[in-house]
Amino acid sequence: MYSNLIIYYFTGTGNALAVANWIAGYFSKKGIPSQIIKIEKNKIPEIDAISESTLIGFCYPTHGFNAPPVVLDFLRKLPRRKGIKVFLANTRAGMKISKIFTPGLSGLAQICPALMLWLKGYKIIGFRPVDLPSNWISLHPGLRQKVVFSIFLRCERIVKRFSEKIYSGKKVYRGLFDLPLDLVVSPVSLGYFFYGRFALGKTFIANHKCNSCGLCIKQCPVGAIGFKQGRPFWSSKCESCMQCMNSCPKRAIETAHLLTALLWWLVFSLIPVTITSYLAHDGNFFSQHYTLIVWIIIFTFGLPVIFRGYKIFHFLMKYKFFSSLIVYTSLTRFKFWRRYYAPKKYLKQSHSS
Repeated sequence: MYSNLIIYYFTGTGNALAVANWIAGYFSKKGIPSQIIKIEKNKIPEIDAISESTLIGFCYPTHGFNAPPVVLDFLRKLPRRKGIKVFLANTRAGMKISKIFTPGLSGLAQICPALMLWLKGYKIIGFRPVDLPSNWISLHPGLRQKVVFSIFLRCERIVKRFSEKIYSGKKVYRGLFDLPLDLVVSPVSLGYFFYGRFALGKTFIANHKCNSCGLCIKQCPVGAIGFKQGRPFWSSKCESCMQCMNSCPKRAIETAHLLTALLWWLVFSLIPVTITSYLAHDGNFFSQHYTLIVWIIIFTFGLPVIFRGYKIFHFLMKYKFFSSLIVYTSLTRFKFWRRYYAPKKYLKQSHSS
């Protein structure tokens, strides 16, 4: 049915790459030439020359209950092609409690890309979430490797069944089963895309263990990290993919939990409430629209204050006392707060790219 398969993927810690490898591996065993291509920032996809018998897939993680902005930008630049068959596979935060595997949520991670592709004329034959291990270690410790392997083995079987159905010409719309819950969390998806991701990118700090090896800068898939004052600095382009924190050989990258909490309390509570309370008097405009004014102040001044506060934190990190304070008020410093490592055997890209 298909002359060849092209899979475009984006990954932070390897989950989406594993899915791409599983699918491409299945098609290759069936004699279908398969190609895996990494989605890169500012790279324009070249698919004008492909034939209508080509199958295109997109594998990517779920960030903030949405597809990563770099993936959405890639799809936006995708040329219009009527009738080309495509499928979507998004990884999301799977967990395991005792012997029970728990699913994550996609939010808009499938809806938005599917809609963008449909409007460009592509024929969507399948979309399926894959509940690989959650890697968002800013919020929770990385899962034990034994648990990670068990989740990977389960998902490998799931992706194989998905590949079999797609290969045989069947349509797979497994993602529709979760649509009601995905729509419920869609406001969070929009909030994260337009606001939250910029703030979350300002929670990472390199502590005194950093030896300026530059590995985090080289490996960042969206080029969001640079050197300032001799240490890594996270820009607003950060998508919180967790690649840097999970791959740092010195475990020098921390989430500054306490200082972030204090800064966000100032930005989202103390400052807007104090200003609005000062302006509000009995019966005037500010008292009548108190909540609205608070939110206007948050959205107007919130991110600038966070960016400025982050620059101050970064400057102070050169002093050992402040650097130690960051470390001892961060949960990520504890040994039990494991980093996340996807099994390497699933990340070996054996197909052309």
